[in-house]
Amino acid sequence: MTQNATAHRANNAYRSAAVAVPPLKAVVMLFDGAITLLQKAQEAHDAKQFEEGHAYLTRATAILRGLSHNLDFTRGGALADRLYKTYNVLIMACLRTYGRPHARESFRRIIASLTELRDAWKYVDATVGTAAKAKLAESSVRG
Repeated sequence: MTQNATAHRANNAYRSAAVAVPPLKAVVMLFDGAITLLQKAQEAHDAKQFEEGHAYLTRATAILRGLSHNLDFTRGGALADRLYKTYNVLIMACLRTYGRPHARESFRRIIASLTELRDAWKYVDATVGTAAKAKLAESSVRG
């Protein structure tokens, strides 16, 4: 599969998830998918199933690429710029790690970083959801 086709699939995955569920939940789900795929890539690498592992790695990096290409720089400003750079650093780290002697430790660090980002988005989703519910309850009491 070409890079353009992979990027197109990543974009479609992000857009499909964003339509099916609220955007913040979609982001959390996409992070979960990338984490799972990287874990599978590591397991395949350990089992010396390099082609299968590379396929998982490619899918995981496609998710990260989809996330980076769907940032709203107008609304997100410096945060969007920082996330874009973070996603791209993680993509490059994944690509440089695969097939290396110390891949297990590198993948552990990458997965830990993705988990931290996922947990941050999960927290934002919970906080925004709680604030929105409180605002809705407040407006219904006034009404």
